[in-house]
Amino acid sequence: MSLINVTNLTFAYDGSYDNIFENVSFQIDTDWKLGFTGRNGRGKTTFLNLLLSKYEYSGKISAKVNFEYFPFEVKNREINTIDVIEEICPDYVHWEVMRELSLLEVSDDVLYRPFSTLSNGEQTKVLLAALFLKENSFLLIDEPTNHLDMNARQIVSGYLKSKHGFILVSHDRAFLDNCVDHILSINKTNIEIQRGNFSSWWANKELQDNFELAENEKLKKDIQRLASAAKRTSDWSDRAEARKIGFDPTKTEKSAGRRPYEAAKAKKMMSRSKSIQERQQSAIEEKSRLLKNIENTEKLKISQLDYHSDRLAELDDVSIFYGEKTACRGVSFNIEKGDRIALSGRNGSGKSSLIKLICGEDISYTGTFRRASQLKISYVSQDTSHLNGNLTGYARENDIDESLFKAILRKLDFSRVQFEKDMSDFSGGQKKKVLIARSLCEKVHLHIWDEPLNFIDVLSRMQIEELLLEYTPTILFVEHDIEFRRNIATKVVEL
Repeated sequence: MSLINVTNLTFAYDGSYDNIFENVSFQIDTDWKLGFTGRNGRGKTTFLNLLLSKYEYSGKISAKVNFEYFPFEVKNREINTIDVIEEICPDYVHWEVMRELSLLEVSDDVLYRPFSTLSNGEQTKVLLAALFLKENSFLLIDEPTNHLDMNARQIVSGYLKSKHGFILVSHDRAFLDNCVDHILSINKTNIEIQRGNFSSWWANKELQDNFELAENEKLKKDIQRLASAAKRTSDWSDRAEARKIGFDPTKTEKSAGRRPYEAAKAKKMMSRSKSIQERQQSAIEEKSRLLKNIENTEKLKISQLDYHSDRLAELDDVSIFYGEKTACRGVSFNIEKGDRIALSGRNGSGKSSLIKLICGEDISYTGTFRRASQLKISYVSQDTSHLNGNLTGYARENDIDESLFKAILRKLDFSRVQFEKDMSDFSGGQKKKVLIARSLCEKVHLHIWDEPLNFIDVLSRMQIEELLLEYTPTILFVEHDIEFRRNIATKVVEL
């Protein structure tokens, strides 16, 4: 066991006026299994790169371990997998490699195949196994679940549960709950560490948020009371001062004798007024310190067009082919208005092919497929590589309301600064939010989303869940986040 010490860490990218981290200090035990969470764009990957000494920063990071980053960059993907493992860990022991692959349910024949021929899931498992073979290393695991189906996520989560000494960036709640014992969270104003899994951290956060909201309501009432009292006191003081100034020395002695009394009273009133105003200002300052880490998760909205028929699409014994290869076979289901259908299956089982068929692409198939005439569909793809240029141009190209589009992005935690940036510079999660915001702006009868939550932070996932549960749109989706599917799907089609 040793400690990773972060002391007064401050960092901003070149040309930026805003610090991503400012005087941040904390300690990490190298035996911990840390889940790393925070909204998109807060700096999770940046922090991992700072640990790897990729950027210059002020402050100090000290550690007695070597940091290793996942995903490891394989420069020559055509070499055999065993050679990739040797590149990562030159002094590996063969039986240890076999043990790790067995734990990850990967057959040993992958070792003698070119790395490029492995599936995304197999590549993820091999790289994790190789990195954990390295001695005196602390792994920085950046979103390993994005290319894993539900079965593979359960296997990798169980594998990580048996390990220690890592930071895991993931937005899959069930995945985190199973394999971490501490949570490192980037909040709006600080970084904090709590013992426990994601669910316990979230429960504690909700308690803290509710406490701060209650304190804020009490404080607002107190400020209103102080303001009213200060106004009354100010009025008394003004009236007393007016009487003092308006004193007429030609009046009787008895009247004249009241002047010192009026002056003293006015002075006392002025003093009380000033004291109350100071208390009011102090209360306002106290209020400004509250609500510092409460996240803004405003409700999203969706408005689908009504279709004149209840049935939007029908598939009966559909099989899809690419030349000699069969993508899927014997698929039957209907899409009815109000359905929220989850397509489920291992990677390569044909989910994306079915989506393409329903969206109208020219695909070879057998069986019966009917789609309602003039059906309008909004499609969110897995791929975000095509996003470039600014948001204004993107809204214009897609013929959507720019104001609504940007309002949705604001609710998904985009800062106004992002509106001026090129989309190619966005984080992976921010790019997916662009696709979802565009889809929510489109006037359609059916939404089809293919792995929409890849890279998207937990709070935004919860916002999207709330949206789909409140407005109950007709949607067909592929998503490997178990919690999301469990909460949203009214039907599950297993491939």
